[in-house]
Amino acid sequence: MAILGIGVDVVHVPRIAALIRRRGTEPLAARILSPRELDDWRAVRDLSAQTRFLAVRWSVKEAAYKALFPVDRPTWKEFSVSRLQGNKPTLLYKPTRHSAASQAIFHCSVSHDGDYVFSTVLVEQP
Repeated sequence: MAILGIGVDVVHVPRIAALIRRRGTEPLAARILSPRELDDWRAVRDLSAQTRFLAVRWSVKEAAYKALFPVDRPTWKEFSVSRLQGNKPTLLYKPTRHSAASQAIFHCSVSHDGDYVFSTVLVEQP
């Protein structure tokens, strides 16, 4: 397998909190989350946990975009980040149009440190 790209991103969680204050939680979540992620996000009741949920998805999706560009230009909702209890995060890519990366394999890692979320995404082409 060949490496298609590597992307990294860091998000300052208070920046996401500021976006939530300006735009509202639901509009921001609806803009960046896939339908599946939106359902998971709505199940979280604590505003702090909702903010961190959005920060993680924002960071992973930005890193994935950087890993794919310029081969593809995905949208927020074409990515879906999930994490089974105790397992590493997984990233699914469902492009809504033809994409050279539609069969790509995504590897992602997320780290949290205080007010920061760090994400790395590596994309392999089969």
